[in-house]
Amino acid sequence: MQRAIEFSDDSPQPAVRGFLHSPENPNGDGLILAHGAGSNCNAPLLVALSETFAGYGYTVLRCDLPFRQERRTGPPFPGNAERDRAGLRNAVAIMRKRVAGRIYLGGHSYGGRQATMLCAAEPELVSGLLLLSYPLHPPRKPEQLRTQHLPNLRTPSLFVHGTRDPFGSVEEMTKALQLVPATTDLMSVDGAGHDLGFKGRTTAQQLPVSILARFEKMFD
Repeated sequence: MQRAIEFSDDSPQPAVRGFLHSPENPNGDGLILAHGAGSNCNAPLLVALSETFAGYGYTVLRCDLPFRQERRTGPPFPGNAERDRAGLRNAVAIMRKRVAGRIYLGGHSYGGRQATMLCAAEPELVSGLLLLSYPLHPPRKPEQLRTQHLPNLRTPSLFVHGTRDPFGSVEEMTKALQLVPATTDLMSVDGAGHDLGFKGRTTAQQLPVSILARFEKMFD
């Protein structure tokens, strides 16, 4: 199992803080993962994915978004989303100093959504996106779609989505991804909700390996 080292760099603002997974046999590529609105970088799903990807040679940084650095609990304030995107941009810049190959960006729910918005504005920022449970709309409010920026998303993206996710069905996601001009792939997880089976303790132990396989097939 890969061991993570606590990471902090306060030289850029907002600062980049979290945990860095350094592989024993690096492949030269890096992955940055951010958490959802109600979580942090120690979310079991992010930990499991980071360990799996690091085991296959990726340098992985799972980071706390700026809003979580400022408050240990509670959701982000709507007006602070731009600052959270700036934190992701700074994480990419730090990763560029550590790896010579491709850099990928992604995250769970809110973190993934901010990654898509950042890349829609800066299409050359990273080589690809890994998006876990993209929050297509609030639960029970399918009319409030969060798709306005998707026609500008030109970064190849892998979406991983549970078939019981209240933030959007697989059918709704399929339709939304038709708005994206970049290459996309939608990996559905049967029976999983918004947490992809990682509520509390890690329970879906095979899922990170499956995500890695789908990811490498797309970006090979």
